[in-house]
Amino acid sequence: MKFSSIILLGVTAVVVALTGCTKKSPSDSAAGSGAVLKFTAIPDQNKVALQAKFDPVAEYLTEKLGVTCEYVPSTDYSASVQMFEAGDVHIAWFGGLTGVQAMHNVKGARAIAQGLADPNFMSYFIAHKDTGLTASESFPKAMAGKTFTFGSNKSTSGRLMPEYFIRENTGKSPEEFFGQKPGFSGAHDFTIDLVASGQVQVGAVNFKTYDSWAEKAGSDTEACRIIWKTPTYYDYNFTAHPALETLFGDGFTDRLQSALIEMDGALAKSAFNREKLITAKNSDFETIVKVATDLGFLR
Repeated sequence: MKFSSIILLGVTAVVVALTGCTKKSPSDSAAGSGAVLKFTAIPDQNKVALQAKFDPVAEYLTEKLGVTCEYVPSTDYSASVQMFEAGDVHIAWFGGLTGVQAMHNVKGARAIAQGLADPNFMSYFIAHKDTGLTASESFPKAMAGKTFTFGSNKSTSGRLMPEYFIRENTGKSPEEFFGQKPGFSGAHDFTIDLVASGQVQVGAVNFKTYDSWAEKAGSDTEACRIIWKTPTYYDYNFTAHPALETLFGDGFTDRLQSALIEMDGALAKSAFNREKLITAKNSDFETIVKVATDLGFLR
């Protein structure tokens, strides 16, 4: 073998050895494997609007974390939990109820972020003006016998907590109190539409959605008025799947949490109707777990 060939082989071996010793970051490994970070959100408002809101979040996380991130729409609240359980999505913007269902069903799932408003969330009971119901500091028992709608069946602020407060204040189920089965609009903005149009006399809605609606030009807050504000509770949060650590490397969930908390306020406002995101932990939702268990939503 020629001397020049021996030198070439030696240099090649050194390069290979050095390349093998270079430590790759979790994002490098994830990018190399083609792994995609997928997230979803409960469809608590118009689905087309949600796509427009959450695509920029996917773009932000892609740039911030160095891995491809993709928003995956969900057909309904239950589907978002099922996608998370199956590992088809790795993080989800859940309500309190869907979040605790996901954490209950997926061992190692973590609540990692929530909105600034979420530790003090509330529901509004709203009524059409023709009911004659007006704002009250106490639970509006005059709602009895009126037509009523919840939001989604699995909504924390549009179903779970409103039902809890109905039972707590009347000693009756919603069916007993209203004298008929309540409806389910499917989303908070639809609840407002139903009450504002007079198709339903009374409803329960997420306070953030109502406040945003009330700020829009042309919104008739006298026709669709707040009659009671519930006590506060924890609600929305980002829940992370334990598979993140396998797919993207040890410590990735903490990196993701930091990225969410560092999100620009304008993006947080646009996507989540929150001033900013803050840390969250599973224990924040212990009250939701208890209520959900008592009402048969968590087994």
